[in-house]
Amino acid sequence: MTDKATIRVFIADDHAIVREGLKQILAESRDIIVAGEAENGLDAIKLFRKSKCHVMLLDISLPDRNGIDVLKQVRKEQPELAVLMLSMHREDQYAIRSLKAGAAGYLTKQSAPRELVDAIRLVAAGQKYVSAALAQELAAQLGDDHAGAPHEMLSDREYQTLTMIASGKTVTAIAEELRLSVKTISEYRARLLLKMKLKNSAELTHYAIKNQLVE
Repeated sequence: MTDKATIRVFIADDHAIVREGLKQILAESRDIIVAGEAENGLDAIKLFRKSKCHVMLLDISLPDRNGIDVLKQVRKEQPELAVLMLSMHREDQYAIRSLKAGAAGYLTKQSAPRELVDAIRLVAAGQKYVSAALAQELAAQLGDDHAGAPHEMLSDREYQTLTMIASGKTVTAIAEELRLSVKTISEYRARLLLKMKLKNSAELTHYAIKNQLVE
């Protein structure tokens, strides 16, 4: 797996203070070194190729693109790379979507430093990392009687559009942020409303707040 048992880690997070904090935590572990870093999705995709890393710590909310999109691109280019998603969002919002997209694990940024180091070692060894709470959620979804909430039927991009609309952003603002056309975002909105059997953005926002999909 690694050269001289050293785990090379790449950090992709748009907050410099978070990257520095992560580097300080990892510096205390003799078997882990930070091989590179990036502050946005485009740089993460470009720079990780040169870093020869074993594990990528990937923020799910990057300024130029969604972390799950970056995850899919990275996994396509280097399927053996273990990607550990980091997020401010609760596990029930993005963890399962991340794992389905190919992530090796999911950690919230409120996790303890010891948990981060253990998770890195675990995924570097080819295993998956999930918290006890997430493991229970995954087990529940395997049950035959698990119908699933309406928002679980959405694609990753539709789900992202839902949370952004529920946060008060307009279709135009979402299009600019995701670097997509207004027409494309409008199509995502129409599809998610249809799938969830909702009439308008007001009902969508009410649903998101009721189900704690937005802060």
